[in-house]
Amino acid sequence: MRKPVENQEVNVNPIGQATQNARQSLEYGTKIVGGVTPGKDGEHLGLPVLPTVRAVSDNLLLISEAKEQLKPDATAVYVAAHQAAAAIEEALEAEIPLIVAVAEHIPLHDLLRIHSMHRSQSRSRLVGANCPGIINPRESCRIGFQPLSCFSAGSVGIVAKSGTLSYETVASTTRAGIGQSLVIGMGGDVVAGTNFVDALEVFEHHGATKGIIIIGEIGGRAEEEAADWIKTYRSRISKPKPIMALVAGVQAPPGRVMGHAGACVAPGERDAKQKARVLQDAGVFITNHPAEFGEGMKHLLKRHDRGLTYKPVTSRNRALHTSTWRPTIPYRSNSGIFKGCGLHIRHSQALEMIRSVGLPTADGGITSDGQILLAVTVDRSSYCPCIVARTSSDEDPWLGASHFPFTIGQLPSNWIPSIATRLGLAEPTHEDFTSLSKTIHGLVRIFEDKEALLLETRLSRDVQDKLIISKAEFWFDDAAYKIARRQQDIHALRKFSEEVAEEVEAERSGIVYVKLPGDGKIVNGAGLAMNTIDAVHDLGGKCANFLDTGGKATSETVKESFRITLMDPRVKTIFVNIFGGLTLCDMIAEGIILAYKDLEIKLPVVVRLRGVNEKIGQKMVTDSGLPLHSYDDFEEAARKAIALAEAS
Repeated sequence: MRKPVENQEVNVNPIGQATQNARQSLEYGTKIVGGVTPGKDGEHLGLPVLPTVRAVSDNLLLISEAKEQLKPDATAVYVAAHQAAAAIEEALEAEIPLIVAVAEHIPLHDLLRIHSMHRSQSRSRLVGANCPGIINPRESCRIGFQPLSCFSAGSVGIVAKSGTLSYETVASTTRAGIGQSLVIGMGGDVVAGTNFVDALEVFEHHGATKGIIIIGEIGGRAEEEAADWIKTYRSRISKPKPIMALVAGVQAPPGRVMGHAGACVAPGERDAKQKARVLQDAGVFITNHPAEFGEGMKHLLKRHDRGLTYKPVTSRNRALHTSTWRPTIPYRSNSGIFKGCGLHIRHSQALEMIRSVGLPTADGGITSDGQILLAVTVDRSSYCPCIVARTSSDEDPWLGASHFPFTIGQLPSNWIPSIATRLGLAEPTHEDFTSLSKTIHGLVRIFEDKEALLLETRLSRDVQDKLIISKAEFWFDDAAYKIARRQQDIHALRKFSEEVAEEVEAERSGIVYVKLPGDGKIVNGAGLAMNTIDAVHDLGGKCANFLDTGGKATSETVKESFRITLMDPRVKTIFVNIFGGLTLCDMIAEGIILAYKDLEIKLPVVVRLRGVNEKIGQKMVTDSGLPLHSYDDFEEAARKAIALAEAS
């Protein structure tokens, strides 16, 4: 990764919310040199506005004659998801050194195309998408939409998949008086432009960074890759910087997408507990809530300054009293429980799709048990699609399966022999080789043409000893339809009548809702929602739902969240836990008060508001005259919600 963000010259794509962010960033001290709005040319906020990023790169040579030859070191892409891919591609073509993309729900195959383009050059670094951006409080440089009020210049480097959990962590380190040196949003998409290892490499050589915090979550292998890097780092450095971490999603139901597109445990992946254990084994302190990071890191930094060594915390050795270790379970695969990720179609529909590309399926008898795995999915570590293959086994075939990454539209033909060998076809007949090649190319065609997330098949032999697809489970990226209005034929296969009514209802309002056993909960931010469930469970409570209002929630969205939560008769208490970034706490307070009155809520409601305009929001709740329980501290609020639920 390139050098840490110092106060560089930033270009902004000023659409809607971007104008407000640009104004705040200018007031903060960020050096913004211009903006981009398609089809427009002029001035905004006293800065030049050009029609394209390419125009910014080229025309700044003209502007530079009057402004000491300024060129943008970075660009912030604020456009909506359906336009974001084109904007990022344009920035890559212009070879802007740092590209920060914040949009959520960019279709997966658009991102794969972006990463394919990104790998073809080495001049640009992409941060995001689906992240709050990157900020250097020491240099007063913000490229994103982070809530500035909770940041302070200091010595802790933070990298996070979750925006809201990064805000909680920032607030905790600010309160502890240690502040932040650099905060990087990795983002929660299936493929991220800048990952944990990229950030760790920066933090290692960043002199102002004395301690490091990692905020992970379910989905992918980024936390495991970080653990591998940390092991090597700690073995070659005599005085390594202390590292703390949190992994959200311990209580997430298997196979469900928890808000972020990438927050889902896919087949063959470790869950949150297992990831936390891998990090701990690498020498990382694990905590269960971001509010504990501040005092915990302060303690570690003092020991580090005195030259004292430290060991990872376990349940039997809590040298760091703020940390909590959750029991681990053996590594397992999640094959067969992936149906909550993307749009899943039935076995019969998948076989019909396979036949549509000219591949035979097992309509008649078969002579083998169909345990040869052949799949096409996304390799999150390589930022591209991959073939997954493994021969039959008594254990889950996803465990130990081989991955063969490839670039979209460029499947290497010389890989077919390697895949054949991995499938146990050491000396395949010409007919086997031809059949396997045709099958792989047919599946890849479906994957690319229909914007799939995972195509999982099992191969068997028919009565004529020919390789044939006997089983199939397909998942597709629903953002392709929801955001870009592509793949309407795939979307038409969705069976709303077979889904949970509250989840469908929430989706129509832009709310992510997953039904769980327990009491009610309303949260903004997928990572914060996952972690709230985990932390409430650690305190002895259970949540009835995962509910993410989204980063752009309005008072009406909050009211709708209450209505959907109350559809569940099991709910005994509603716990509202908000950390405002784009979402303003006073607006959330307005929504809570509106919901309480309009919906005639009879259940106890516990409210915790932090972030932008938190004092205003807290005062609105306190002065409302309604029986709302308002708290600043998370643990106090969570314990109150649990007690109220138990009492009722």
